[in-house]
Amino acid sequence: MSPSLLVVVAAVVERQGRFLVSQRAVGAHLGGYWEFPGGKQEPGESLADALRREMREELDVDVDVDDELDCLEHAYADRTVRLHFYRCRLKGEPRPQLGQAVRWVTRRELGQLQFPPADAALIAKLTAA
Repeated sequence: MSPSLLVVVAAVVERQGRFLVSQRAVGAHLGGYWEFPGGKQEPGESLADALRREMREELDVDVDVDDELDCLEHAYADRTVRLHFYRCRLKGEPRPQLGQAVRWVTRRELGQLQFPPADAALIAKLTAA
């Protein structure tokens, strides 16, 4: 794996017709954009373990990791990301730990929020459903 390739996991949580999204911190890569919560896989970690760890760190919530919805690579100017999107079920209520905004949004609202370019294909799939 190239040092410029980041493997990222993201939780797609849908509850009562709404999806859980969080806003990236201002000053971070793609700050201010909305995203499905998750983060980078650490060396030696399975994708599911990385996702469970990230959800605990970011939202203080445990999740059941279900099927993979999508996997794609996207090249930004400074890095390439391989994104693994998993359908997840929360085991509790999310409580933001990093000062980030968190919202539950409808499929229609997903298409109106600013997501990173790498998420475009998944957003298109979800909003077409």
